[in-house]
Amino acid sequence: QVQLQESGGGLAQAGGSLRLSCAASGRTFNSNNMGWFRQTPGKDREFVAAINWNGGRTTYADSVKGRFTISRDNAKNTNYLQMNSLKPEDTAVYYCAAARTTSTAVVTALYEYDYWGQGTQVTVSS
Repeated sequence: QVQLQESGGGLAQAGGSLRLSCAASGRTFNSNNMGWFRQTPGKDREFVAAINWNGGRTTYADSVKGRFTISRDNAKNTNYLQMNSLKPEDTAVYYCAAARTTSTAVVTALYEYDYWGQGTQVTVSS
């Protein structure tokens, strides 16, 4: 059974940091794009960050650029989202996802992602 398991969410103060992890099991995603998305109640799931298979390319939503960093450790079949300078508007459920593409390009559209974790809540207080 293929699983993506997020961890590291929780409560942080504005200006603080959290590090999310996404551990894959059941298969390896070392050749696949990996991404992070987030969703708040009543809103569509939105792209946050993505990384290509070897970590050579990353891309970010404008709202998190300069504050969040995505990385991966293929030896551990795990990727990470380091979130710094958190803002209350970063409050959301964060989802890890694996894309079907194995290209060197980075994909950001939801339909490109076939596997999803169950999500981890991030709450930022002002």
